[in-house]
Amino acid sequence: MAQSTPHTESDPRPTAAPNPLEQLSLAALRTRRSAKWRAFGDDVLPLWVAEMDVPLAEPIADALRGVIDRGDTGYPAGRGYAEALAGFAERRWGWSLEVAHTSTVPDVMRGITEALKLITAPGDAVVVASPVYPPFYQYPAEAGRRVVQAPLNPAGRLDPAALEETFAEAARTSTSPAFLLSNPHNPTGVVHTRAELEQLAELADRHGLRVVADEIHAPLVLGASQSPGDAADTDDDGAPVRFTPYLSVDPRGISLMSASKGWNLAGLKAAVMIAGPDAVADLWRLPNIVAHGPSHVGALAHTAAFAHGEAWLDALLDGLRVNRTLLGELLAEHAPQVRWTPPQATYLAWLDFRRTPLAGAGDDVAAAGAEAPIRGPAKALLARAGVALTAGNPFGDGGAGHARLNMATSQGILTEAVTRIGRALS
Repeated sequence: MAQSTPHTESDPRPTAAPNPLEQLSLAALRTRRSAKWRAFGDDVLPLWVAEMDVPLAEPIADALRGVIDRGDTGYPAGRGYAEALAGFAERRWGWSLEVAHTSTVPDVMRGITEALKLITAPGDAVVVASPVYPPFYQYPAEAGRRVVQAPLNPAGRLDPAALEETFAEAARTSTSPAFLLSNPHNPTGVVHTRAELEQLAELADRHGLRVVADEIHAPLVLGASQSPGDAADTDDDGAPVRFTPYLSVDPRGISLMSASKGWNLAGLKAAVMIAGPDAVADLWRLPNIVAHGPSHVGALAHTAAFAHGEAWLDALLDGLRVNRTLLGELLAEHAPQVRWTPPQATYLAWLDFRRTPLAGAGDDVAAAGAEAPIRGPAKALLARAGVALTAGNPFGDGGAGHARLNMATSQGILTEAVTRIGRALS
């Protein structure tokens, strides 16, 4: 949405919260033991993996304190997580989510794998729109499916012609092919329009593909809240950028959602699988063991995020919009050869280094979906600038010569990082 829903008596959120991105010092962040801050030495500024440099939202912290006080560390139970997500979806997107058509799963990527097992057969094609999140290659392949790439268009958006061609080929070579959608798209930060998703659904239906949507970044549309004087993001027609839940356009689809990215809860595993009205029979075939996999503590934290964390989220979105503007200014000043399109969603910036001295630096050795070590421009910047970015090649076709930057940090860290990048390029 372009603007969050006004508060009501049933929505007791406070009206303002401080910018979460400006509350932790670099020294405090370096005491963390998570992957972002442990992978490199103390001279490196880590702007790579999708972790945010923020404290926990207070409603989530309160929920976790309650867990400790009660010793409540057993098995998960109930539909509280899905109910909280449904309330958030109604308030935020005007979308009515049927709680009875959901199941908890350990995390989004495990949920995607299980969804693909439900609707495809071993050896079937799973189409992805590249460049895209590297696990989109890894998880289907480990489940015995063939990953096929359909390139995004030059603007980083879904390309109907490429999808048409790839879907037709997938249908010819598979019993029950599927398309794996990133909505919003990682790494470009594109928010697919309703029209784009409707066209995708029509193409998929015509060629007999089912769609599984990774919507983990749905809460992070940067136009979702608006401070006085700010202009909301708009699409090419001048309309405000809005998140469209994929299941609102395709009753045959399956969606995976989570509070993980919006509230920085990657270490507290839990997600929700949602079936469209015509996919409920598939959901009922989900093995019980999958629904038993989420962390009870994680589910409670995610529930608190969706039920009580919107004021914190709005403050985060305000801070991310400031950082997006700052990043553009910093790149123009220190690294004008780097091309980028400011993301409409996520806190990830997709940077094109192909016009810089780092173009092609080791790109040819990294395959789509490949994990560490860091390669290409990201490898060079780690060595020359002491800045860790995510390498572009593992994102598939279109990733060579690129790197992904995580801008969910303080303005001071972001400024120092881009200044270092500029020195390395010069």
